[in-house]
Amino acid sequence: MSKKRKKNKKKFKLIYIIPILVILLFATLIIYCYINTTPISKKSSKVTFEIKEGSTIKEVISTLKKEDLIRNELFFLIYAKVNNVSNIKAGNYLLDKNMSLKEISKILQEGSNIVNKEITITFIEGKTMRVVANTIDKNTTNSYDDVFNLLKDKDYIKSLIDEYWFLDDSILNESIYYPLEGYLAPDTYNFEVNASVKDIFKKMLDQTGNILNQYKQNIESSNYSIHQIITLASMLESEGVTLDDRKNIAGVFINRLNKGMSLGSDATTYYAFKVELGERDLYMSEINSNNPYNTRSSTSSGKFPVGPICNPSKISIEAAINYQSNNYLYFVTDKNFKVYFNETDAGHNKTIQELKSSGLWLEY
Repeated sequence: MSKKRKKNKKKFKLIYIIPILVILLFATLIIYCYINTTPISKKSSKVTFEIKEGSTIKEVISTLKKEDLIRNELFFLIYAKVNNVSNIKAGNYLLDKNMSLKEISKILQEGSNIVNKEITITFIEGKTMRVVANTIDKNTTNSYDDVFNLLKDKDYIKSLIDEYWFLDDSILNESIYYPLEGYLAPDTYNFEVNASVKDIFKKMLDQTGNILNQYKQNIESSNYSIHQIITLASMLESEGVTLDDRKNIAGVFINRLNKGMSLGSDATTYYAFKVELGERDLYMSEINSNNPYNTRSSTSSGKFPVGPICNPSKISIEAAINYQSNNYLYFVTDKNFKVYFNETDAGHNKTIQELKSSGLWLEY
């Protein structure tokens, strides 16, 4: 083969190889850019951090990398220059690892996710641990799962039993859904923006201690354990509205216990099947189930449910401790939350029929 022919063949190969290499290089660049602009994680994982006044773009990018919010510092620096990411607002930010580079850049320029160093959270009376977890997830950097993972930590729960006089081994019962259910005082609290679930629980348990310390002597002289008192209080929270009504309802429950009757509280059956009141009606199979929370079951005669069914208010705790002695064995509430008491089953059924005929029957 002549030298000229070999030379032409090399030129022919280069004509095809160079474009292919350019295309591959371009494709690699596109993939690189795509990867570096996508979120670090598909799952939500909130992060708080501070951008101080006068921080440079390099300092901000370095912080983002340390918090694992971006993949590559150099890439973000180039991205910021190309897209004119400037005038970043100082403040405490709440970002998420499922945010893209574009979303993060926009937030930093607009200051739209700036939060206070201290946050205020209100936990509503009578709500279950599932609602507490949702509230924590919504307002803090902690997730819903973080709450329940901590509640499964037996060493942590045992350490709390050692720390708080009102917690005992009853909450370690394997039939209990959530060991701290009933013991987290509903209230409005201030927390650091990056408070952990442990920090939140501690403040709520401290408040429970403040409430129960007022009744400690009454509790110690009671015929019932602190766990039974809190369990009763949680039931009263769902069954009555006023302090007087709750005291009388507590009296009904105590009378039924003393007579070896089941407490017959619908609220406990809803809780047993993790159904919120108003979500749906109960099935007969649920009502008759032998779940340790269900006080409608024949096997629950003369027994409290295994544990609290919500986090009760102070007045429910007071009603459980200082309940009203009476001769009632039945009660029913109308749609306006007025409570009717009866000593007999016949009188109770008569009241129900009167409420239904007058349009006052309460349906969940």
